[in-house]
Amino acid sequence: MRIVVTGKSGQVTSALQALDAGGIEVIAIGRRELDLLQPSTVRETIAKIKPDVVVSSPAYTAVDNAESEEAAAFAINRDGARAIAATAAELSLPIIHLSTDYVFDGVKPESYVESDPVGPVSVYGRSKLEGEYAVAAANENHVILRTAWVYSTFGHNFVKTMLRLAETREELSVVSDQLGCPTSANDIAEAVVKIADRLAKDSSPDLRGVFHLAGSGETNWAEFARHILSIFEEKTGRRVTVRDIAAADYPTAAKRPANSRLCCDKLKRLYGVSMPEWQVSTRDTVTKLLEEPKEAI
Repeated sequence: MRIVVTGKSGQVTSALQALDAGGIEVIAIGRRELDLLQPSTVRETIAKIKPDVVVSSPAYTAVDNAESEEAAAFAINRDGARAIAATAAELSLPIIHLSTDYVFDGVKPESYVESDPVGPVSVYGRSKLEGEYAVAAANENHVILRTAWVYSTFGHNFVKTMLRLAETREELSVVSDQLGCPTSANDIAEAVVKIADRLAKDSSPDLRGVFHLAGSGETNWAEFARHILSIFEEKTGRRVTVRDIAAADYPTAAKRPANSRLCCDKLKRLYGVSMPEWQVSTRDTVTKLLEEPKEAI
């Protein structure tokens, strides 16, 4: 099976390319190969590759910057997503589109299910939600995967930030009143391959639509940090403490949902895909990062 992924630099794209999955060829294309604002280049590039499934991964992910760069966020997260989905539809290909927990307002006391009302509280969240709508309208043969709190050995993410700060600080202040599900990009990549394989073979309408894909279990940012730093201490002998603070004490340009927990039962029921416990995948990522040269963190 051949999978084309649009967006070369993202964590999930990097994880997909690093997968050692027999019979799976992953081809990543980026700005050099296609211009998301020029649909003709999108179609031409994807058509040449002749994939079985398209994965739409590029995103404007600078959550705070999006508040002052709204046009850029919507151009990529909505219009770019629409162009990719429309191209896949023209080529009669299924599309897997990656979205986010930020489409919710975070006020629900329980984990969010796919049918819950959406209500993003940031420009980034609104642009990603509009991207979901655009993909669904452009290509009925779609799977939209909402994920959350993504980390990996690639790019910039919370795990790498905590490890970098731990090198020089004795204490870190971390928000403790935002809940979510830390999710490994490696686990997302493995799930995407399983979903892609099923999509390419099974035309059942039940397998299309919106699904939640996040690490099993839940936590808050401060506890997430403690787990990361406990592994750091175990491996290096250096102890760093975490001080809980409220989100109000750490002001950011964009508002974050207080509750980002995603219920993934639908994906497990229809695809048989379940994610590992977040603590297990975090340990794997932290261990790999600590074994790499310092500049990797």
